This record gives sequence, structure tokens and C-alpha cells, in this order.
Amino acid sequence: MRKFPPGSDEKRCLLYKKFITLAATGFGSGYAPWAPGTAGTLVGIPLFLVFSALPWAVWLITVVAFACLAWHVSEEAEKLFGQKDARCIVIDEIAGLQWSLFLIAPTALYVVLGFFLFRLFDIVKPFPARLFEDRLPGGLGVVADDLAAGVYANAVLQILIHMGGV
Repeated sequence: MRKFPPGSDEKRCLLYKKFITLAATGFGSGYAPWAPGTAGTLVGIPLFLVFSALPWAVWLITVVAFACLAWHVSEEAEKLFGQKDARCIVIDEIAGLQWSLFLIAPTALYVVLGFFLFRLFDIVKPFPARLFEDRLPGGLGVVADDLAAGVYANAVLQILIHMGGV
């Protein structure tokens, strides 16, 4: 059995807690005094620009994997912060924005529209988004309502682009 130097477990634990905090708060954007969810959503735009350059199948796998990471990080952040869905947890907004803009061309107009549609659906929480938030446990409940908002935003944006001539 391999022995680690004294204190290495504590260092790994501290590093893990720092990673969870950094990821959950969207590199600190979740600490914004006003509208931390909106600030976190803004952090998702550069990530979208990177993801959108991928082939669509890889892009899909990436946003699914990111949603799973957001679920885990949110779960751990709730434990770390000692609060259910703390305001500073914004990785769920970052994940939701990825679904809002999935298969959308990375133009300024589409990104702005996707951003505002996502924020609208995230705030309004149409059925079943509010149900997801209220009834699903832990990190899944934190993230699922944002993923639903992202899917709604994507559907509206696709309709605007393909049928509305936007």
C-alpha cells in the first residue's frame, strides 16, 4: 500500500474545496452583489464560443458532460456552503446557457438573444422547471431547472432563426 506524505490528504481536500468553490461560483462571478445569476450566465458565453467550434456530436457530448459536472459541483457546493441552492452557485446558469445556445451559430445577435431568452426562462421557470427545482434533491435540483430553461430558450431561438428570419 502506498503511503502519502503527512498532510497530503488535507492538501488534496483543500484543493478540492477550492476547485468546487471556483467552479460553483463561476470563477467568482456568483459573488456579484446584484444579479449573480446573470453574472454567472455571462461567464458561460466564452465557454459557448469554445464549445461551438466543435463538431456537433462532440459539442453535444461536451455540454452533457458539463451538465453532469455542474450537477456534481452544485451538490458539493451545497455541502460546502451549508445552504440549499446558495445564490453564489452559478455553474447551473453556465450549464443552462450552453443548452440555450446548442447548435446555434456563434453570432453576436444569436448570443444576445440566447442570453436574454435563457435569463427570461430561468427567472419565470415555466413548467416543469419550477417542479425540477422544488422536487429534485441536491445538485440535480439546482441544475435541472436551468437545463429546462436552456432547452426552452433554445427552442424559441431555433424558431426565431428558422421560421422568423432572425
